[in-house]
Amino acid sequence: MHDTAGGTIRIGTRGSLLATTQAQDIADRLTAAGHPAELVIISTAGDTSSAPVAQIGVGVFTTAIRLALRSGECDVAIHSYKDLPTAPEDDLAMAAVPTRVDPRDALVSRDGMVLGELPSGSVVGTSSPRRAAQLRALGLGLEIRPLRGNLDSRLGKVASGELDAIVVARAGLVRIGRADVVTEALDPLVMLSAPAQGALAVECRSDDAELVRILAELDDPSTRAAVDAERAVLATLEAGCTAPVGALAEVVDSIDEDGRIFAELSLRAAVAAEDGSEVIRASVVGPVDRAAQLGKDLAAELLELGAAALVPTGE
Repeated sequence: MHDTAGGTIRIGTRGSLLATTQAQDIADRLTAAGHPAELVIISTAGDTSSAPVAQIGVGVFTTAIRLALRSGECDVAIHSYKDLPTAPEDDLAMAAVPTRVDPRDALVSRDGMVLGELPSGSVVGTSSPRRAAQLRALGLGLEIRPLRGNLDSRLGKVASGELDAIVVARAGLVRIGRADVVTEALDPLVMLSAPAQGALAVECRSDDAELVRILAELDDPSTRAAVDAERAVLATLEAGCTAPVGALAEVVDSIDEDGRIFAELSLRAAVAAEDGSEVIRASVVGPVDRAAQLGKDLAAELLELGAAALVPTGE
């Protein structure tokens, strides 16, 4: 149990620049609110392996940090929410989902070329089967190659000419102060981002009621609703987060018959064949407080449209 009576809150994180930047932002916000916090760096299997994420398995980055949380090595765990397996963990509380950063994917290319300007045969690197499938579906004749390593090493492959372009999450570049390298932020109609992309998950042990209360101050209800809907799509499709599933939700203003403005959740999702031969898309709008149900309903619609044939099953 964390001693919140004057004790420093220990935040567990991976050691990469992106992970520590994300975690430090949370630590700074807690400290500013009168709850001193410090980072605890936790090594994960994903950090020491050079194999593609699809081979290492989903959750590789989060398992070690959750283990440290359960063992008392840290009080809080910060994850990139899109890395978390969809199955809930009863002994852990999702205490906060802070306001998300731009969820779009970003193209970083040589010579400042946008996606539509890349010549046929251009070599594009990505770590994600979802991005690869959607890139192939565009029919631009691009050669897609797997990509691993931290953001700096990925960017270096474009700078050195090894790759013509890479596609990465724009949020990661924004967080490490490198948004200037983005050649094009890809429109969701072209490339639908991963469920929960750009969002952080702030976890603690569910029996630590005082810490749950403190962390709740960081929560952004609109982001949480959007992410709940997106992840419900993924969970219902029974796909691990390496499957070619894109989902994006946002809280939007609508007007009723009497001219009153009210909030609704707009959700869209896409499932792509890995070879890019087919993309199935669907969308829905509904009440914000039914976010998870909207995600389940949309996934059911995708399955009716034939998504099952495209989605590899298993967490």
